[in-house]
Amino acid sequence: MLLLFQLPEDILYLILGYLDCQALSCLSQVCRKLYCFTGRDAVWRRIAKECINTGLTKQGLDLAPLIPLKDRVKVSQNWRKGWCKKEVILKWKYNLLPWIQLEDNKLYLSQAADIRMYQLRPDGRGVQRRPMEVFAGHQEDVCKFILTESHLISAGGDGKIIMHHRREPFIVQFLAHNEEVNCIDCRGRVLVSGSRDRTARVWSISSDVVVELLHTIPTVDRVWSVAISPSVSSFVTGTACCGHEAPLRMWDVESCQLLSCLGMDFRRGAGILDVFYETPSTLLSCGYDTYIRYWDIRASTRKCVMEWEEPCDSALYCIQSDNNYMIASGSSYYGVVRLWDKRQTRCLQTFSLSSPKTSSPVYCLRFNTTHLYAALSSTLHVLDFKGLEYQGRK
Repeated sequence: MLLLFQLPEDILYLILGYLDCQALSCLSQVCRKLYCFTGRDAVWRRIAKECINTGLTKQGLDLAPLIPLKDRVKVSQNWRKGWCKKEVILKWKYNLLPWIQLEDNKLYLSQAADIRMYQLRPDGRGVQRRPMEVFAGHQEDVCKFILTESHLISAGGDGKIIMHHRREPFIVQFLAHNEEVNCIDCRGRVLVSGSRDRTARVWSISSDVVVELLHTIPTVDRVWSVAISPSVSSFVTGTACCGHEAPLRMWDVESCQLLSCLGMDFRRGAGILDVFYETPSTLLSCGYDTYIRYWDIRASTRKCVMEWEEPCDSALYCIQSDNNYMIASGSSYYGVVRLWDKRQTRCLQTFSLSSPKTSSPVYCLRFNTTHLYAALSSTLHVLDFKGLEYQGRK
């Protein structure tokens, strides 16, 4: 009788491809050889592609290659069922509008006019109390900032954009707008900024970090959000929707001509607060009208292909996607974070991070495969989905 593990590996992979998580876990207990074989990423890849937040994207990228897929599938069940531990990892005295970015084992947090870089603890549940580095230069609060391969670029209430080189001690700063710069995005040599002064501007960054203004776009309304397409051929602006213009518009990068208005019949005041590109043709948006919308410009620019409504009729300040099936959103009341599966209409899980007495919006959130970080007006929270003590426990 031919034993299972004596089969050629390609045949064994084919057979195991029909098994689910439970069956694979049981099979791994048969013998040492099968235990090793069933732990391989190739065995779990099919399952991982269908799970939320395993680090595998629709484009075939792996965002967390150092973590075995078997472990990521297990942690994914914790995300889906809401099994996590919540902690406050930083507090500050005054109410602010913080913004955060994650990069490997570092967390960047804006606090008033400074941006601080913190080292994440090895377990990911907290940060070292003292920042590793502080990026300063603004005269007023930082509104938004982004990370590129070589620079940290920040936009401030003083109308300035500041580019901090991340490996060398020099900065480039310039007055970008007449009023506060609410949002920025950068891809390649293109930088786009949006302001309260009702304009969006497109900048070119040369190899020696000389910034040149290419275009100024009158947007009629205040610009709350901008995002450049991964193809760097177009960008979108999200505005306050106080006038008669559509709040979500797409522009050509080179000519800055209006390509299309996304959606129709937005009610007055339904401003777009955050935009997230997944691919050159698909993006997510959210804002004051309480909806997350998923747009596919290949299908239609007049109507989104999917939408999810915030159940408590709260404005949505921020969103992030795993570039596959999961979306996380932050709302305007009680520090509510929700997890969504694009394949379902209702949210998967809800986490309230502040009390009714200290109700605060979630101004920004970021997550990796094991942790979610959320910035409120005076606190930074972490949701830890990794711990084995939460797996299998409701």
